[in-house]
Amino acid sequence: MSEKQAPQKPVKEIRAIGGITAVIWRNQKQDGERTVVQHSVRIQKRYRDSNTGEWKNSDYFFPSDLAKLMLVTQKAYEFVTLHESENGFDPQELEKQSQ
Repeated sequence: MSEKQAPQKPVKEIRAIGGITAVIWRNQKQDGERTVVQHSVRIQKRYRDSNTGEWKNSDYFFPSDLAKLMLVTQKAYEFVTLHESENGFDPQELEKQSQ
């Protein structure tokens, strides 16, 4: 019988006024005999639908959103870079390998 695991929660959420959010998830992978930590980031804008009144998410941004989008992206990059380098994973090395 297998146990159900609780859903994984994000390690960090970075929010800006206007509903723009970067959500950071922690992932582990095996690299030979060592376990390395790698993060993934999802950026969305939350808004209220004017017809239904429901809250929805979008990955489309208006020009007026771009400064806030840059801010949450920069903060997400700082968080990920600092935490992955602390755990021995170099995101730039991964980029080199994929080229």
